[in-house]
Amino acid sequence: MITFLLSIVALVAGYLLYGRFVEKVFVIDTSRPTPATTLEDSVDYVPMKWPKIFLIQFLNIAGLGPIFGAIAGAVWGPVAFVWIVFGAIFAGAVHDFMSGMMSLRMNGLSIHAIVGKYMGNGVKQFMSVFTVAMMILVGAVFIMGPAKILSGLTPGIIGVTAWATMIIIYYVLATLLPIDKLIGRIYPFFGFAMLFMAVGIGGAMIVNGLPIPELVPANLVNMNANPGKFPIFPMLFVTIACGAISGFHSTQSPLMARCITNEKYGRRVFYGAMITEGLVALIWAAVGMSFFGGVRELNDVMAAQKGNAAWIVNEISHSLLGRFGAVLAIIGVVAAPITSGDTAFRSARLIVADFFKFEQKSIKNRLILTTPLFVIGFLLTQMDFSIIWRYMAWSNQTLATIVLWAITIYLATERKLYWITLIPAVFMSAVVSAYLLVAPEGFEINTFYGQITGVIIAAGLMTWFLVWNNSVKQTIHLDIPDVRIY
Repeated sequence: MITFLLSIVALVAGYLLYGRFVEKVFVIDTSRPTPATTLEDSVDYVPMKWPKIFLIQFLNIAGLGPIFGAIAGAVWGPVAFVWIVFGAIFAGAVHDFMSGMMSLRMNGLSIHAIVGKYMGNGVKQFMSVFTVAMMILVGAVFIMGPAKILSGLTPGIIGVTAWATMIIIYYVLATLLPIDKLIGRIYPFFGFAMLFMAVGIGGAMIVNGLPIPELVPANLVNMNANPGKFPIFPMLFVTIACGAISGFHSTQSPLMARCITNEKYGRRVFYGAMITEGLVALIWAAVGMSFFGGVRELNDVMAAQKGNAAWIVNEISHSLLGRFGAVLAIIGVVAAPITSGDTAFRSARLIVADFFKFEQKSIKNRLILTTPLFVIGFLLTQMDFSIIWRYMAWSNQTLATIVLWAITIYLATERKLYWITLIPAVFMSAVVSAYLLVAPEGFEINTFYGQITGVIIAAGLMTWFLVWNNSVKQTIHLDIPDVRIY
């Protein structure tokens, strides 16, 4: 219990102290007009109050991540607490804040365009395709995940296909309609409900005195039931993504960057939403390790349920929160992913529109871009869900790594403290490289050699950056029309 409580304190302190430090490194300008006011179009650029934006951003980036990912990551034991706390403070929140604020400064540019500004046109073209593909993967995952859960609640009445069709219809509406007409109205409610659910679970866990394992030397080991096949590095760092760092977040931040009315709200919205998600992940990781009696028991349950975290969430919610918990469980495992899937498709539409310079004020133009995206998404739902999920997880962390490198280059060219993103970028480079080499869905080579190779690749990238940074001129002019970089 002490480790859990100290972890909560650390996350809050991280927001108050390190978050403010990162804000000073970026240098906000409270007098600078934001795209929400200068480019208002009543569709995507819509001024909104920061509390509403915070709840929308939180629900956008959360989805199933801080619940399912944290429970899946809890099978490694208390080391998951370390990754959630340090990852959220020093990697995830910095990644979210910087990508959101850079988009804010660049008239709400999508992340692929921002990366292209600092890493070249070739990388920009790659990012355009890679990001859209990932958004469609996310959307497909968040169609079938909720559809399977809902079909289990309506056996013999409404099947998976019918629920998937209804979810897609909602996605189409959410993607086409102005952001304040549907998303802006229902997201704050679901965001609050998800937070309330997490607080309720955390409170019940403490009141009931569940045996949360402590972070003592004896517990700093791989508690996974199959440690040889699933080493902590890199598997844990990909499994727990949204609670620590997630590339998906950088695709969502531009949506809210187009709605913020003052730069002073950036830390509250971007850094704050990530820390809040870390708190949610921390609670679910803790209850996962304690509810069934311990980490070993959680491994047994996960094996018995074939990795079905939805069953575990329902079991915990019903037991700790009663009938009311059943309602919150449905919101947590159904509404949350649906409300990430719709913004994934919306982000894909905006990225494609930016790439082709295709205006989106007309609903006809929005429909032209939306239709093929949903056709592809629907076709992907016919594939094995577990395969889609695993590839989405790796692509998610790979995207975060690329964005961290782009932010690092931006900070270096602006003569700002680039180490705050260089260190996370190097670490995540090692993670995604090693994961691709050792994971069952990757090349599945010897774990030790895969880990060493991942570290060597990361060290090589760091060396390349330091050499490049040492050779560039003191002032670099970037061809960014109508944008001032501070």
